[in-house]
Amino acid sequence: MAGYKETPRQKMIGMMYLVLTALLALNVSKQIIDAFVLVNESMETTNENFSKKLENTYSKFKIQYQLNPNKVGPYWEKAQQAHVLSEKLSRYVDSIKYIAVMKSDGLASIEEARKLKLRDAKRKESYNECTRFFIGSSPDGSAGEARILREKIEVYKKQMLDLLDPKFRNSIKMGMDTKGPYYDMDGMQQNWEMHNFYRTILAATVTILNKTKAEVFNAEFDVVNNLYSSIDALNFKFDKIQAKVIPKSSYVFLGDEYQAEILVGAYDTKQNPDVRYTLGADTLTPANFKNATFLEGSQGLVVLKLAGSSEGLKKFAGIIKVVSPLGDTMVFHFKDEFIVARPGITISPSKMNVFYIGVDNPVEISVPGGPERIIPTISTGSIRQEGKEWIVSNLAVNGAREAVISVNAVFSGKSKNMGSYKFRLKTVPDPLIKVAGKNEGFISKSLLLASPFLVPEMPAGFDFDLKYIVTSFTFSTSTAAGEGNDVKVQGNRLTEDILRTIKNARKGQRIWFDDVYAKGPDGVRKVNTSLSLKLN
Repeated sequence: MAGYKETPRQKMIGMMYLVLTALLALNVSKQIIDAFVLVNESMETTNENFSKKLENTYSKFKIQYQLNPNKVGPYWEKAQQAHVLSEKLSRYVDSIKYIAVMKSDGLASIEEARKLKLRDAKRKESYNECTRFFIGSSPDGSAGEARILREKIEVYKKQMLDLLDPKFRNSIKMGMDTKGPYYDMDGMQQNWEMHNFYRTILAATVTILNKTKAEVFNAEFDVVNNLYSSIDALNFKFDKIQAKVIPKSSYVFLGDEYQAEILVGAYDTKQNPDVRYTLGADTLTPANFKNATFLEGSQGLVVLKLAGSSEGLKKFAGIIKVVSPLGDTMVFHFKDEFIVARPGITISPSKMNVFYIGVDNPVEISVPGGPERIIPTISTGSIRQEGKEWIVSNLAVNGAREAVISVNAVFSGKSKNMGSYKFRLKTVPDPLIKVAGKNEGFISKSLLLASPFLVPEMPAGFDFDLKYIVTSFTFSTSTAAGEGNDVKVQGNRLTEDILRTIKNARKGQRIWFDDVYAKGPDGVRKVNTSLSLKLN
């Protein structure tokens, strides 16, 4: 300005430019930056939740692989490949994100950038260093890191789709569109690199890269779930399978016989397992297999009967062979022991062979010989009589893994110790969380909007009539672009904001209900499983 004399018009334009720059810096720019920071923090939370959901999916997948590695192996291997591809791209996105922060904020190392929160960055509004890094000296971004990122995304999408059966590929929405078309503010067409990273401030750049990570997680989740569903119909519908010995009594009177049901924990009544056992052994080995006794079953169940002809400890071992839904023969070992003794005490649980902490457990106690009175005691908790039953309660969580009931019986005015019986202590299983009667798969918007409540139900086969009510939960969803947020709700009803989100959601959009807390007879507890549904 000192080299020549400015005209009044030039002075006025210069002053207006300074005022406009100041206004942008003080007002509009700050609002935009704060908005980007807020969106970025939401994206980081979404990415953490996605990571946890993926871990849960891989855990279920691994169980099926361990049950049948031969048949599930090819699908499990592809799932592992999907994880490796996603981890590789995710780490790359993180690396260029930290480089951008380091260059823009003038930090000494990437490690400093990794620890720095976007909210605390000093030059969130700067775009010069980001543009040089991502666009470079080229007019179309081909000389910068943005072109490398785009190529990696396109390769990743192709490799992920190649893992799937061709007939399922069109049903997977990978996101991360790099084709466009894209336009600038003047309506001129531009490519993906220029649209996303040319003169983009640091706050926006970091948000865009975290959004890309969310899309990577979403693609991985859909691909792995597609692979899992391919083997789901061909495998056992339970998480664990093991041999079970269910005795009618582990205490046998002299002259009676020991009876037990031997079965696989989850069994098929349409097939009879091949069961063989031997007495006096801890395991059935090839050496003693030829001497083993064959047991014939009916409707998938085999009944073992052993004569109680002499007193003392008796033990046996054997194997169960069953055919899996995939046609493979699976072998499970079992063993057990029992005592043959003269008449004494008989104690059996009314509902099951465990006591549950936090609820009343009914128990039947009887002593042969017609005693005048029965006096039971328990090593932990309390026991009281109600009618013909005894109730075990107050089993506080104190580290004990079992409770021992000891019984004295009064005969002719004299107390006699009749023995004791051990029970395993377990916590009450988590209730299943349902919404509109669904706890998995697809759900219609209309059904969800008509019944907007989270309802806990005890798992099938749990004999206690316990009632729970949901006290709080977290609702989350994600758009096709990976955007989304978590909503913490008190109570069991979906809020009006959540219902509006569901009403405006797209077909196939996934919703989650996490961090569910429910109140029941044993107090308020966190339900360890989450509820995931797709809208249709």
